[in-house]
Amino acid sequence: MTEETTQPREPSRARALLSTADMRLLRRALESHAKVTEDRDELAKINALHHRLGTYN
Repeated sequence: MTEETTQPREPSRARALLSTADMRLLRRALESHAKVTEDRDELAKINALHHRLGTYN
C-alpha cells in the first residue's frame, strides 16, 4: 500500500442565509405584529429583534 498525502481542504466561503429583501420583509412583519401585541414582555423581545435585524442592512 502507498500512502497518499492529501492537502487539507479550505472551507468554502459562507453564503448569506437571508437576502436584504428578506430582512426588510421580516422587519415589516415584526412592525405589524408589534402594533397588535399587548404583552409587554413579547413587545420588548420584538423590539430587540427588530433592532438587531436593522443592524444587518
